[in-house]
Amino acid sequence: MIIVYTPADGEPEQYDASTLRVSEAAIVQRTVDMKWQEIKAGLEQDDLDAMRGIVWVVKKRSNPSLRFSEFDPGVDEMTSRMDRKEVAAYVDTAFSAVETDSNLTAEMVAGILLERLPDIAADPEHARALIEAKTQGPKETAAETGSGQPEETPAEPSSPSPTSSTPETPTSDSSPTSSTSPQPPSTN
Repeated sequence: MIIVYTPADGEPEQYDASTLRVSEAAIVQRTVDMKWQEIKAGLEQDDLDAMRGIVWVVKKRSNPSLRFSEFDPGVDEMTSRMDRKEVAAYVDTAFSAVETDSNLTAEMVAGILLERLPDIAADPEHARALIEAKTQGPKETAAETGSGQPEETPAEPSSPSPTSSTPETPTSDSSPTSSTSPQPPSTN
């Protein structure tokens, strides 16, 4: 989770909770009197104590003498956002529901996600791009080939080229395959 702290008359600052060291997380736990799992859950709900504790402990990296009581942001100056990894996992999970629920379509899931996810993502454009990619993914490929299945490109031509009546001559300088390479003599 990313905590966005926008001080009054200041520029937004982002703090990534996943960068905390165990020692820092322990300090936050003792300071806000919450267990780490409660703090993580609190971030998802914009819990003021959880966000304040994390921002404070990260700020202490550059200002070790900063006391918790000295960092007292306004209630509307902090919010939490999903990082790129969390957004990707959320999008994957949402689109996987299409495979298991016949009442859902990729377009329906995309519509729901586009309506909500960019607002809670630290990088809204990244969220939109992931949703678009999932919506257009295999379906677009299948539409381009005119079949319901994506077209597979063979590794090597298996038949003569369309304009030639004879097989093509391989032009690769690669080594022979194991089936055409001489086998080393047995040592038994």
